[in-house]
Amino acid sequence: MEQYENTIAIQNYLPHRAPMLLVDVIVELNERVVKTIFEIKESTLFVENNVFAEVGLIENAAQTCSAIVGKSYYTDENNQEKENVNLIGFISGIKKLKIHQLPKVGQVIKTTATLDSRFDSDDYSICTMVCMIFDNEAVLFEAEINLFIQETK
Repeated sequence: MEQYENTIAIQNYLPHRAPMLLVDVIVELNERVVKTIFEIKESTLFVENNVFAEVGLIENAAQTCSAIVGKSYYTDENNQEKENVNLIGFISGIKKLKIHQLPKVGQVIKTTATLDSRFDSDDYSICTMVCMIFDNEAVLFEAEINLFIQETK
């Protein structure tokens, strides 16, 4: 996998850990856009017959998308990490899903998610993200994903 400057550890913004963690690093993160990188290995969850399954692409997209909302839970207004944050999150809806091609073991996919809308209450956040997954310039996946995220006390 090629090296990127200024990468952000995805673990700082998601509760997921191996083997369910399907993002290696964040290469860009701001209030509207997040971009991630993931190398598909033979040992990767959801790999069967040397191919990363549809459910793996959906989970990679959801993890990428949740980094924007997760950031607001894991860091304070000064961008300092909070301690002992526990989140629960799930996909509440998927619209306009198109899977053009499934990547194979050894491929490095790049996922881009753009915030379309977001609602925050005192107890939870709901957001809609437009997400695309690429292998180089080829589009593998595109969807609109709704996420629900809540801090557990």
